[in-house]
Amino acid sequence: QVQLVESGGGLVQAGGSLRLSCVLSGRTFSRVYMAWFRQAPGKEREFVAAISWSFGTQVYADSVKGRFTISRDNAKNTVYLQMNSLKPEDTAVYYCAAGNGPREKTYGMDYWGKGTLVTVSS
Repeated sequence: QVQLVESGGGLVQAGGSLRLSCVLSGRTFSRVYMAWFRQAPGKEREFVAAISWSFGTQVYADSVKGRFTISRDNAKNTVYLQMNSLKPEDTAVYYCAAGNGPREKTYGMDYWGKGTLVTVSS
């Protein structure tokens, strides 16, 4: 069974930074993309960022471009999300996901973590 486990969430003031981690474990499987999505209270889950596992190609939602950076460590089976200049509207549960795409769509991901809560205070 494949497992994705997120960590690194917490409470931070506006303008601050957090780094999320997602460790992938379990049986080996082929996946093209690792991605981060988020879901704020009362809202649908939305795409944040994705990275190609093989080539490292990155893509970002417009709302986080220039503030967030996604990266991966293939040897550690880990993907990261560095979040800088955080805003109250970034408050959400952040989910790590893996799949073959479409990378910006929830239906393009086959495996999901349980999420980690990020709260940004004003």
